[in-house]
Amino acid sequence: MGMGVVVGDLMAAGDGSPWSDKAESAATRKRRGEVAETAFLVKAVSLGFRVAKPWGDSERYDFLVDAGEGLRRVQVKSSYRLGDDGGYSFRLHGHSLEVYAGAEIDALVAYVVPEGAWYVFPVKVFEKRRSVKLYPGSRRKRSKFEKYREAWWVLG
Repeated sequence: MGMGVVVGDLMAAGDGSPWSDKAESAATRKRRGEVAETAFLVKAVSLGFRVAKPWGDSERYDFLVDAGEGLRRVQVKSSYRLGDDGGYSFRLHGHSLEVYAGAEIDALVAYVVPEGAWYVFPVKVFEKRRSVKLYPGSRRKRSKFEKYREAWWVLG
């Protein structure tokens, strides 16, 4: 079963779904993040990675990924709402509003839920950015980050 089916089923769960466009609470945002993390876990394991989740949510990373060449600290972000310009926005910081740095994480994975698109960024690409906009549905590939789409080699 593909990831699009799993997440698509979650998205189609109706008004009680964490993917609903209705008024958004902090609990709903947290739930959407949890669903995206679950999708990442399934995707990474299906690609042959060994994945561990740290206890609690105090670390700046969401997962430890082992591809046989050492552990990588991975932060997972998701976006589900298409912007007016046809792009999906991702914040590259946590609740503290501090941008993720190489001392904290090794890679950031951005998941565009409606498109089923995964982007895997090495930390050096976004280390000084507060946000990034991705355009997975664009035929012109307007995003300069398109080269990181499905770039799972970053974790290996």
